[in-house]
Amino acid sequence: MSTVSEKAVTRFLEVIDSDIAAFAESCVHCGECAEACHFYLATKDPKYTPTYKLFPLVKAYKRHKAPLSGLKKMLGLVPAEVTEEELREWEPLVYDSCTMCGRCTLVCPMGIDIAGTIRKMREGYVAADIVPPGLAVSVKNVERTGSPMGVTTKALLAQIARQEKQTGIKIEIDKKGADYMAILSSMEIMGYPEVIGAYAKLFKQAGVSWTISSVAFEATNVGVQIGDGKLAKMLVQRIVDAAEKLQVKHVISPECGHAYGALRWAGPNLVGKPFPFEVIHIIELLDRLRRDGRIPAGEKDHRHMTLHDPCQIIRRGGLLKEPRRLLDESCSDFVEMEGSGITNLCCGGGGGVSANERARDLQMAAFGQKIKQIKDVGGVETVVVPCANCRTVFEDGLDEYEVDLEVIGLGELVAETLAT
Repeated sequence: MSTVSEKAVTRFLEVIDSDIAAFAESCVHCGECAEACHFYLATKDPKYTPTYKLFPLVKAYKRHKAPLSGLKKMLGLVPAEVTEEELREWEPLVYDSCTMCGRCTLVCPMGIDIAGTIRKMREGYVAADIVPPGLAVSVKNVERTGSPMGVTTKALLAQIARQEKQTGIKIEIDKKGADYMAILSSMEIMGYPEVIGAYAKLFKQAGVSWTISSVAFEATNVGVQIGDGKLAKMLVQRIVDAAEKLQVKHVISPECGHAYGALRWAGPNLVGKPFPFEVIHIIELLDRLRRDGRIPAGEKDHRHMTLHDPCQIIRRGGLLKEPRRLLDESCSDFVEMEGSGITNLCCGGGGGVSANERARDLQMAAFGQKIKQIKDVGGVETVVVPCANCRTVFEDGLDEYEVDLEVIGLGELVAETLAT
């Protein structure tokens, strides 16, 4: 076994817990997960069957940790060691053809968390230094600036200044004692800075005391995406440290799918203690403020709209009703996609896939499934996409398929239809 494969297998064996062992023993190879995977649906290639992507991890389990594996090894009844060639052959399947969206997990009759197992499997790839170039660059950017896109504090402050000028509202930076600290994704800061202006408008109306940290403004956790537990912990700890220093009561997770799960659900486990503040998603907060009458709805938008459900916010995050209540109150002609809600199809770019340029053709093929969903609605003018990464994938995919639709964020829609 080469040094590379040894490092990967060692980490595989460290992350294999009772859940993964149960998966390896209980999978009945029924194929239901394939029919749930947007990459398989787009290509019909059996190699994109979700459980097949886990082959190196399962092989290591069967050789080293399965029941009676020691005895079977003596009798020559276990698989051979995982090789470096196998690891490199499966690497594109692990990183390019899985967004960890959890749709396969949802349909598995045995209840296997395939998406969660992929995330743990990626830790072995990081240990062996077998990772996609795109994500490797993101890691270097994080180490240099704290942002996967290389966004600096100077760039953030420049975008905030522009939004202050456009809205006429002062946005507080590093305000100690504010109730809320908002974090943002790099994509929002550089691609959709109007989100910051929408926050300012909504929070001023609601009388919310809020701030943005100049040192922990980034919500994206590339450590979770690539499978680097130490990096993931460091990025969560940076947010925790800033929130504690500013003495805020809540940290607002933005319209970014994986950032919500990385901070709210995985975060306390990563840092090893409960947070001294509440993590609340921006959609959750806006819905709460709307129910409390603090951001009343004004005249509705009359465009024919539909909603894309970001996987990590809706299916794996549980925020199903909140975006729909906000949409119903902000739009007079909102219609659901077929299969909406927890079963909705992924955009195809989550889990770090959109950072891998080599995966573009496969990603666009998978997005074709989303195009079909939208066309089946009929006459849609605008798609509400409450995730900055999904939004970028949508704009790229709509251009690829030559479909003329407007793509907007939910927070911006709520701000635009706020009662004056």
